[in-house]
Amino acid sequence: MAIVHLVTPIITEGIRCLDDVKPLEKFGIEIRHSILDSGPASIECEYDEALAVPDTIKKCIEAERGGADAIVIDCMGDPGVRPSREVVSIPVLGPMETSMHLAATLGSRMSVVTVVDGVVPMIENLARIYGVKERLAPIRVIDLPVLEIEKDIERTKALLCEASQKAVEDDRADVIIFGCTGFLGCADAIREHLAERDLAVPVLDPVPVTMMQAAAIANVGLSHSKRCYAPPRPKEIKGYSFDILG
Repeated sequence: MAIVHLVTPIITEGIRCLDDVKPLEKFGIEIRHSILDSGPASIECEYDEALAVPDTIKKCIEAERGGADAIVIDCMGDPGVRPSREVVSIPVLGPMETSMHLAATLGSRMSVVTVVDGVVPMIENLARIYGVKERLAPIRVIDLPVLEIEKDIERTKALLCEASQKAVEDDRADVIIFGCTGFLGCADAIREHLAERDLAVPVLDPVPVTMMQAAAIANVGLSHSKRCYAPPRPKEIKGYSFDILG
Protein backbone atom coordinates (compact mmCIF):
# COMPACT_ATOMS: atom_id res chain seq x y z
CA MET A 1 0.00 0.00 0.00
CA ALA A 2 1.48 3.33 -1.07
CA ILE A 3 1.52 6.20 1.41
CA VAL A 4 0.67 9.45 -0.40
CA HIS A 5 1.26 12.69 1.50
CA LEU A 6 -0.87 15.66 0.43
CA VAL A 7 0.77 19.04 1.11
CA THR A 8 -1.71 21.93 1.02
CA PRO A 9 0.60 24.93 0.43
CA ILE A 10 -1.32 27.56 2.39
CA ILE A 11 -1.83 28.42 6.05
CA THR A 12 -5.66 28.48 6.13
CA GLU A 13 -7.00 25.86 8.54
CA GLY A 14 -9.96 23.85 7.31
CA ILE A 15 -9.76 24.70 3.62
CA ARG A 16 -8.51 21.15 3.21
CA CYS A 17 -8.82 18.33 5.74
CA LEU A 18 -7.98 14.66 5.64
CA ASP A 19 -11.67 13.72 5.42
CA ASP A 20 -11.84 15.43 2.01
CA VAL A 21 -9.54 12.82 0.48
CA LYS A 22 -10.14 9.82 2.76
CA PRO A 23 -12.56 8.22 0.24
CA LEU A 24 -9.57 7.62 -2.05
CA GLU A 25 -8.19 5.13 0.46
CA LYS A 26 -10.71 2.59 -0.87
CA PHE A 27 -8.34 2.26 -3.83
CA GLY A 28 -5.60 0.88 -1.58
CA ILE A 29 -3.57 3.93 -0.62
CA GLU A 30 -2.86 5.51 2.74
CA ILE A 31 -3.21 9.29 2.80
CA ARG A 32 -1.46 11.76 5.07
CA HIS A 33 -1.88 15.52 5.05
CA SER A 34 -0.22 18.74 6.17
CA ILE A 35 -0.63 22.48 5.64
CA LEU A 36 1.96 25.23 5.91
CA ASP A 37 3.18 26.95 9.05
CA SER A 38 4.48 29.91 7.02
CA GLY A 39 3.03 31.21 3.79
CA PRO A 40 -0.07 32.80 2.25
CA ALA A 41 -3.75 32.27 3.13
CA SER A 42 -4.42 31.28 -0.50
CA ILE A 43 -2.58 31.23 -3.82
CA GLU A 44 -4.03 33.46 -6.51
CA CYS A 45 -0.93 35.00 -8.13
CA GLU A 46 2.83 34.56 -8.53
CA TYR A 47 3.53 36.55 -5.35
CA ASP A 48 1.37 34.20 -3.28
CA GLU A 49 3.08 31.23 -4.84
CA ALA A 50 6.56 32.55 -4.08
CA LEU A 51 5.63 32.96 -0.41
CA ALA A 52 4.40 29.36 -0.29
CA VAL A 53 7.46 27.66 -1.74
CA PRO A 54 9.96 27.59 1.19
CA ASP A 55 7.64 25.90 3.69
CA THR A 56 6.26 23.64 0.95
CA ILE A 57 9.79 22.33 0.41
CA LYS A 58 10.14 21.82 4.16
CA LYS A 59 6.86 19.89 4.33
CA CYS A 60 7.99 17.64 1.48
CA ILE A 61 11.25 16.86 3.28
CA GLU A 62 9.31 16.08 6.46
CA ALA A 63 6.87 13.87 4.52
CA GLU A 64 9.67 11.74 3.09
CA ARG A 65 11.38 11.45 6.46
CA GLY A 66 8.00 10.43 7.91
CA GLY A 67 7.74 7.46 5.58
CA ALA A 68 5.69 8.75 2.65
CA ASP A 69 6.07 6.97 -0.68
CA ALA A 70 4.90 9.91 -2.79
CA ILE A 71 3.89 13.55 -2.37
CA VAL A 72 1.18 15.64 -4.03
CA ILE A 73 1.17 19.45 -3.84
CA ASP A 74 -2.43 20.59 -3.35
CA CYS A 75 -2.47 23.63 -5.67
CA MET A 76 -2.89 24.07 -9.41
CA GLY A 77 0.07 26.44 -9.57
CA ASP A 78 2.29 23.44 -8.71
CA PRO A 79 4.21 25.58 -6.19
CA GLY A 80 7.52 24.11 -5.09
CA VAL A 81 7.16 20.92 -7.13
CA ARG A 82 10.41 21.19 -9.05
CA PRO A 83 12.67 22.31 -6.15
CA SER A 84 11.10 19.69 -3.89
CA ARG A 85 12.05 17.01 -6.40
CA GLU A 86 15.66 18.09 -5.95
CA VAL A 87 15.66 17.49 -2.20
CA VAL A 88 13.63 14.28 -1.85
CA SER A 89 13.92 10.91 -3.55
CA ILE A 90 10.23 10.00 -3.67
CA PRO A 91 7.87 11.20 -6.44
CA VAL A 92 6.51 14.74 -6.08
CA LEU A 93 3.55 15.50 -8.34
CA GLY A 94 1.81 18.74 -9.15
CA PRO A 95 -1.88 18.57 -10.06
CA MET A 96 -1.60 20.97 -13.00
CA GLU A 97 1.20 19.05 -14.68
CA THR A 98 -0.52 15.73 -14.02
CA SER A 99 -3.93 16.94 -15.18
CA MET A 100 -2.64 18.60 -18.33
CA HIS A 101 -0.74 15.51 -19.41
CA LEU A 102 -3.73 13.27 -18.66
CA ALA A 103 -6.04 15.65 -20.54
CA ALA A 104 -3.70 15.39 -23.54
CA THR A 105 -4.33 11.64 -23.60
CA LEU A 106 -8.12 11.99 -23.26
CA GLY A 107 -8.75 14.63 -25.91
CA SER A 108 -7.20 17.03 -28.37
CA ARG A 109 -8.11 20.40 -26.83
CA MET A 110 -8.26 21.13 -23.10
CA SER A 111 -9.83 23.99 -21.18
CA VAL A 112 -8.96 25.09 -17.66
CA VAL A 113 -11.79 26.58 -15.60
CA THR A 114 -10.35 28.57 -12.73
CA VAL A 115 -11.00 31.07 -9.97
CA VAL A 116 -9.71 34.60 -10.69
CA ASP A 117 -7.88 36.49 -13.43
CA GLY A 118 -4.64 36.56 -11.44
CA VAL A 119 -3.97 32.88 -12.04
CA VAL A 120 -4.47 32.98 -15.82
CA PRO A 121 -0.87 34.00 -16.67
CA MET A 122 0.39 31.30 -14.28
CA ILE A 123 -1.67 28.62 -16.02
CA GLU A 124 -0.61 29.79 -19.49
CA ASN A 125 3.04 29.71 -18.43
CA LEU A 126 2.70 26.21 -16.97
CA ALA A 127 1.09 25.03 -20.20
CA ARG A 128 4.19 26.26 -22.07
CA ILE A 129 6.54 24.57 -19.59
CA TYR A 130 4.59 21.30 -19.76
CA GLY A 131 4.51 21.33 -23.57
CA VAL A 132 0.74 21.55 -24.08
CA LYS A 133 0.25 25.27 -24.86
CA GLU A 134 -0.92 24.59 -28.41
CA ARG A 135 -3.67 22.32 -27.05
CA LEU A 136 -4.95 24.79 -24.46
CA ALA A 137 -8.27 26.47 -25.19
CA PRO A 138 -8.97 29.92 -23.68
CA ILE A 139 -8.93 29.76 -19.89
CA ARG A 140 -12.33 30.35 -18.32
CA VAL A 141 -12.56 32.37 -15.07
CA ILE A 142 -15.55 32.23 -12.72
CA ASP A 143 -14.36 35.28 -10.71
CA LEU A 144 -14.55 33.58 -7.32
CA PRO A 145 -11.67 33.92 -4.82
CA VAL A 146 -10.30 30.67 -3.43
CA LEU A 147 -11.45 31.37 0.13
CA GLU A 148 -15.05 31.86 -1.06
CA ILE A 149 -15.42 28.57 -2.93
CA GLU A 150 -17.02 26.68 -0.04
CA LYS A 151 -19.15 29.54 1.29
CA ASP A 152 -21.90 28.62 -1.17
CA ILE A 153 -20.90 25.38 -2.89
CA GLU A 154 -24.09 25.23 -4.98
CA ARG A 155 -23.31 28.67 -6.43
CA THR A 156 -19.76 27.51 -7.09
CA LYS A 157 -21.03 24.48 -8.98
CA ALA A 158 -23.42 26.66 -10.98
CA LEU A 159 -20.57 28.96 -12.01
CA LEU A 160 -18.43 25.96 -12.96
CA CYS A 161 -21.27 24.50 -15.00
CA GLU A 162 -21.76 27.76 -16.90
CA ALA A 163 -18.05 28.24 -17.60
CA SER A 164 -17.51 24.61 -18.60
CA GLN A 165 -20.47 24.69 -20.98
CA LYS A 166 -19.07 27.80 -22.68
CA ALA A 167 -15.65 26.15 -22.89
CA VAL A 168 -17.12 23.20 -24.78
CA GLU A 169 -19.60 25.12 -26.94
CA ASP A 170 -17.62 28.28 -27.71
CA ASP A 171 -13.97 27.23 -27.30
CA ARG A 172 -14.28 23.67 -28.68
CA ALA A 173 -12.76 22.12 -25.56
CA ASP A 174 -13.07 18.36 -25.34
CA VAL A 175 -11.56 17.99 -21.85
CA ILE A 176 -12.23 20.23 -18.83
CA ILE A 177 -9.63 20.70 -16.08
CA PHE A 178 -10.52 22.37 -12.80
CA GLY A 179 -8.03 25.20 -12.34
CA CYS A 180 -8.18 25.13 -8.55
CA THR A 181 -7.91 22.19 -6.18
CA GLY A 182 -10.53 23.91 -4.04
CA PHE A 183 -13.10 22.62 -6.53
CA LEU A 184 -12.56 19.10 -5.18
CA GLY A 185 -15.82 17.13 -5.30
CA CYS A 186 -17.57 19.28 -7.90
CA ALA A 187 -16.75 17.20 -10.98
CA ASP A 188 -19.81 14.95 -10.92
CA ALA A 189 -22.17 17.93 -11.03
CA ILE A 190 -20.36 19.45 -14.00
CA ARG A 191 -20.22 16.13 -15.88
CA GLU A 192 -23.96 15.67 -15.36
CA HIS A 193 -24.71 19.23 -16.49
CA LEU A 194 -22.72 18.77 -19.68
CA ALA A 195 -24.12 15.32 -20.42
CA GLU A 196 -27.69 16.61 -20.14
CA ARG A 197 -26.85 19.05 -22.96
CA ASP A 198 -25.17 16.45 -25.18
CA LEU A 199 -21.79 18.00 -24.34
CA ALA A 200 -20.31 15.08 -22.43
CA VAL A 201 -16.54 15.45 -22.05
CA PRO A 202 -14.07 14.29 -19.38
CA VAL A 203 -13.97 16.64 -16.38
CA LEU A 204 -10.74 16.27 -14.40
CA ASP A 205 -10.84 16.78 -10.64
CA PRO A 206 -7.09 17.27 -10.13
CA VAL A 207 -6.68 16.09 -6.53
CA PRO A 208 -7.92 12.49 -6.95
CA VAL A 209 -6.35 12.26 -10.42
CA THR A 210 -2.94 13.30 -9.09
CA MET A 211 -3.05 11.27 -5.90
CA MET A 212 -3.91 8.10 -7.77
CA GLN A 213 -1.12 8.71 -10.27
CA ALA A 214 1.33 9.39 -7.44
CA ALA A 215 0.39 6.08 -5.83
CA ALA A 216 0.75 4.24 -9.13
CA ILE A 217 4.23 5.67 -9.75
CA ALA A 218 5.32 4.75 -6.24
CA ASN A 219 3.84 1.26 -6.49
CA VAL A 220 5.88 0.42 -9.58
CA GLY A 221 9.05 1.71 -7.95
CA LEU A 222 9.58 4.84 -10.05
CA SER A 223 10.49 8.41 -9.14
CA HIS A 224 11.74 11.55 -10.87
CA SER A 225 15.14 11.50 -12.57
CA LYS A 226 18.03 12.75 -10.48
CA ARG A 227 19.82 13.69 -13.70
CA CYS A 228 17.06 16.26 -14.18
CA TYR A 229 16.39 17.06 -10.51
CA ALA A 230 19.89 16.82 -9.07
CA PRO A 231 20.38 17.50 -5.33
CA PRO A 232 21.57 21.06 -4.60
CA ARG A 233 25.24 21.61 -3.81
CA PRO A 234 25.99 22.37 -0.15
CA LYS A 235 26.34 26.10 0.55
CA GLU A 236 25.59 28.64 3.24
CA ILE A 237 21.90 29.56 3.48
CA LYS A 238 20.53 32.17 5.88
CA GLY A 239 17.02 32.85 7.07
CA TYR A 240 15.48 29.39 6.99
CA SER A 241 14.66 27.22 9.98
CA PHE A 242 15.35 23.87 8.34
CA ASP A 243 18.37 22.12 6.93
CA ILE A 244 17.48 20.87 3.45
CA LEU A 245 20.37 18.45 3.29
CA GLY A 246 20.61 17.50 6.94
